[in-house]
Amino acid sequence: MTVVVIATHSPKWESEGKALAADLQAALGPTALRVEHIGSTSIPGMDAKPIFDLQVSVSDLDTAEQPLSAVLPELGFSDTTYFHDHVPAGYGDSPDAWRKRLWMRRDSVHPDVNLHIRQAGSPGERFALLFRDWFRAHPAAVPAYVEFKRSLAAIVADSATYTEVKNPVVDLVIVMAEEWARRTGWRP
Repeated sequence: MTVVVIATHSPKWESEGKALAADLQAALGPTALRVEHIGSTSIPGMDAKPIFDLQVSVSDLDTAEQPLSAVLPELGFSDTTYFHDHVPAGYGDSPDAWRKRLWMRRDSVHPDVNLHIRQAGSPGERFALLFRDWFRAHPAAVPAYVEFKRSLAAIVADSATYTEVKNPVVDLVIVMAEEWARRTGWRP
């Protein structure tokens, strides 16, 4: 059982996330079309689990598996059995459209990282960037989301339950974010 710890936002997270993304981009070479810092640590003012979420966009998940499997363990990452993102309510996509690979790094030498490998142009790739960019464009929404996360972390016993309960709230945020994307012409 993994207890959820929400850390106070650190202004260093932005530069640390960019550095981690740049290092991974260099290590993965052309397999990684792009590497982005996503998730709560990428959002100014957002308290978060002290784990960096990075997204690696690849041209094809199956083709990328072999080169990623050759490089990522050397960088301290372990493969997981996590193969799909949560499909937000109302999206109606096949779960296959939300395929991904998740690698994790947890050691005492490097920052903790969740590495999300997604196919370029997939709904999951877009979702992660939209979530980040909507909060960046709406800093007034950050404190309410932080309060929700802190309250939830205080009452659930483990990370899996935390994520399961948080997903419908993220779905509500994405409803607003999708409207903002339509209105502003946002593109990933």
